[in-house]
Parts: sequence; C-alpha cells; structure tokens
Amino acid sequence: MATLPPSLSPSRSQTTCASLLQELQIIWDEIGESDGERDKMLLELEQECLNIYRRKVEMTRKCKADLQNSLAQFESEIAKIVSSLGEHSFSFSRKGKGTLKHQISYIRPVLEELRSKKKQRVKEFTETQSQIVKICAEIAGNGQSMTSSDPQVDERDLTVKKLGELKSHLQELQNEKIIRLQKVDSHISMIHELSVVMSFDFLKTVSGIHSSLIDPANGQSKSISNDTLAKLTGVVNSLQQEKQKRLQKLQCLGSTLIELWDLLDTPPDERKRFEHVSSLISSSVDEVLRQGSLGLDIIEQVELQVQSLNVLKATKMKELVLKRQNELEEIYRGVHIDVNSDAARQILINLIESDNVDLSNLLSSLDDQIAKAKQEALSRKDILDKVDKWKHASEEEKWLDDYEKDENRYSAGRGVHKNLKRAEKARILVSKLPSIVEHLTAKVKAWELEKGIPFLYDKASLLDMLEEYTVLRQAREDEKRRSREQKRLQEQFAAEQEALFGSRPKKPLAQTNAMVGTPTSRRVSTPSGKHGVSNLKERRETGRVNNVIPLNFVALPKDDPMSRGN
Repeated sequence: MATLPPSLSPSRSQTTCASLLQELQIIWDEIGESDGERDKMLLELEQECLNIYRRKVEMTRKCKADLQNSLAQFESEIAKIVSSLGEHSFSFSRKGKGTLKHQISYIRPVLEELRSKKKQRVKEFTETQSQIVKICAEIAGNGQSMTSSDPQVDERDLTVKKLGELKSHLQELQNEKIIRLQKVDSHISMIHELSVVMSFDFLKTVSGIHSSLIDPANGQSKSISNDTLAKLTGVVNSLQQEKQKRLQKLQCLGSTLIELWDLLDTPPDERKRFEHVSSLISSSVDEVLRQGSLGLDIIEQVELQVQSLNVLKATKMKELVLKRQNELEEIYRGVHIDVNSDAARQILINLIESDNVDLSNLLSSLDDQIAKAKQEALSRKDILDKVDKWKHASEEEKWLDDYEKDENRYSAGRGVHKNLKRAEKARILVSKLPSIVEHLTAKVKAWELEKGIPFLYDKASLLDMLEEYTVLRQAREDEKRRSREQKRLQEQFAAEQEALFGSRPKKPLAQTNAMVGTPTSRRVSTPSGKHGVSNLKERRETGRVNNVIPLNFVALPKDDPMSRGN
C-alpha cells in the first residue's frame, strides 16, 4: 500500500486542522459569533472538505479508466495489426498483474514495433499497386491520368500472401509490358525496313500513330497500349500489301521489258539501266530489301520505258511478225513436221501490207501458235528420241553388214582394233533392234490413237516407215540365210572335190590383197532415206497424211488451195 507524503499524514493533518480550528475559535470569540453560527460554519467546512475529497476520487477514478481504456485500445490495435499482417505466430500477453502504468509501459514498445512493421508493409503494397496501376494504365492507353494519385491500400489485408499475389501480378504485367515493347519495336523496325524499300517518310508515318514512338518526352516510355499496337499492326499490314502490289507491278513491267527487249534486240548496255527491275521478276516479297527498289519513282521510270519500247515495237512490227514466223517454222522443222513456209510467209506479208489487220493481234496469234507448236513438239519428243535411237541402230546394222562382208577385217592395219570394238558394240545394239522397233511402233500407235491423226516424220507416215523397215530387214535376213546356205553348199561341194581330186590350190597373195578394205568411217543412209517409201505405205490410208498440221492463215500445208491461188 502506498504511503502518504509527510504533509498529508493523519497526525500532521489533525495538528494543522486543530490549530486552524483553534485559531478560528479565537476569531469567533473576538467577533462574538453565536454557537448556531459557529455550528453552521463548521458544517460548511466539513461539507467543503468532503466535496474536495470526492472530486479528487472522481478524478483518480477517471484516470484509472483512461489507463484501462488506453490499455484495451493498445491491445485491440495490436490484435488488428497482427491480424492484418497475418502474423499468426506472434503471441502477446501482459507481463504479470502489475499496475496499469506498468502494463502500458510494457505494451507500448510492442505496439510501436508493430506499427512500424505495418507502415513498411503498407509502403510495399503502395509501391506494388502503384506499379500495377501504372502498367495497366499504359496498356489501357491512359497512363497520364491514372498515375496522378497513389492507389488506396486495403489495410485490413496486409499479409505476405496478399503481397506475394500482387507482386506476382506485377511480374506478369511487367512481362506483358516487355512483350508489348518488343512488338512495338518489331513493328517500328518493320515500318523502317518498308520505308527504306518503298521510299516513304518513316518519321511521319510512325509519329502519326503515337508521338512517343519517335521522341518520348519527360521520361515517358513508348506507348504500348492496345490502340497503338492495333494501329502499328494495321500500318505494317497495309505497307506489306502495298509492297506486294508494287512488287507485282514491277515484276509485270519487268517481264514486259524483257519481252520487248528480246523482240527489239535491245543491246545489253541499255538493258543494264533497268537490271535492278529485271532482277525482281523471280524475287519473293521477303527477298526485296534493296533501298528504294520499290519506290514510286522507279515504277514511273519503268512505265515510261515500257511505253517508249511499245512505240518502237509498233514501228518494227513487220520485222517482229516475220521473226515469229521463222521461230514457228524452226520449231516444226526441229520435230520433223512439214509446213508450207513460203505460202504462210506470203500470206503474212499480204496481211501486213494490206493494213487490214491489227499487227499486235497478229503477233499475239503467232505467239499462241508458237506455244501450241512447242506443246506439240513436247508431245512428239519421246517418240523422236526413240526414232533417233532406231536410226542410229539401223546405221550401225548397215555398217556391221559391210564390215562382216570384208574378208580382210582381221588382218593387221590401222583402225582394226577400233573396228573390232565398234563391231562388238554394234552387234549388241543390232540385237536390240526388234525390241526398239516394237516399242517405237507401240508408242506411235498410242500417240495416233490419242491425237486422232497420223504421226508424220518429214511428210512420211512413221508407221509406214517402220513397217517398210521391218519388211526390208526380214528380206535382208532371208537373203543372209540363203547366202549362208549357199556358202555352206559350196564349201561342201569343194570338200567333196578335194576328196576326189586332191587338195585345193591356194589363192595367190595378190588376189588376197586386192580385196576391198574394211569400211571404217562410211556413212549409211537412214531407214527411210535410201529406200524411200515402199508400196506398203501407198496401200495405207493416204487421206490422213495431209491432216497433221491444222490449217490457219500462217502455217499452211503445200496442198492448200489458198497457197496455189497466190
């Protein structure tokens, strides 16, 4: 129990009160106060003393209540902070049952520490949410208005888990920002690349999308908003389509240039001026990277050049038409198709001089005929290759026949070794002749069945030529067999004479040396060249020979009535 100070001890209090009361009695005696008045005054004094004590007690009781209230508030605040921070492992209890002031002095440092920890946590939340709000504003495209004030932090949930979720979300947004910046840079780079190729103002194009893409001001980063990305993507797609259109236009112009150059026999020096255009014909869109190669000025230059060449082409059209006719005839001659060149050429000259036909249409018609002739030549190529093989084998067969008739073929001399090798190869090739003729005949029949016309080879039916060759070859084989049989009989007769009359006289050396030499480089006629067309060919359908080449006003067969009229 607390002791009263000396000034407030009961003995001192009584002494003081007694002395004062005694002094008051003396004063009353001197004044002459009555006993009633004296009792009344003493009662008032006692009441005033009680009031003073009562006020003091009330004040002390209030102070105690305030301390208890503060203590409860401290404890409640500690509980709230611990709950908001999620510090479930934190435990707090009053230290003993001391006085209220002692308990408050114990709990206050704990509260201050928790308040500091909460303040730091709130700061982390604020910074994280500020960055989240800023990036979201940048993505939304309203970064200026969204970053003017700090975001409100919900202090009821300041747990580490909540902070981790916010930081994780912030990391996702930062990654999204990086990806968007990469897309923006990629689009800007693509626009710059296209501007270099197509020669347009890069800065004007990009600044028209967003000013921050060219010159970020006041530390502002490049715009990464959905609207900016959409505009960049649209501009890139539009420029790529424009690049594709320009490239296709230049490729078309370049192809026309090359055709006109070939038609007009333009010298290489003049062609070199537009070499950068002709090189684009086989290029893809992604391969065209040369500066200014798809500029509008380049396209205009090429268009003017094509126009000037077309004017020059009109003046040389007659020469070009005849050149095309020569090309057509050359194709037919190359595949052994006979055409009436003189009549066709005369018709062309008459058409050109009459001025009744558009020379461009005539040239286009010749181009179509050349394309058809090339297609027809392609359809005959396989058969013609086999014909060449057949002709070569026939020539080797002829050479081999002459070679085997030479009785001096094995005698020593120049070229004997080569002839022996050639004869060995010729025998192998000749042994394949029946198969070659059989396959060639099957090919020709299939071709005629598909086309519905006979296959002519230099005016003659190839089937007739093959049949004639087969007949002639069979005749030669029969002749060879008869010759061998006759030789065998002669040798048999000689042997019988030798048995009757003795040995045969040997041939003189001079007679042996007088034999004909081995044919080493002798050329022989083709199967159709030497013998012509046999009666078998005449018995075939003669009416279909003249229908191989379609009748037109350019390439006419010799028996056409129009050519006879001219």
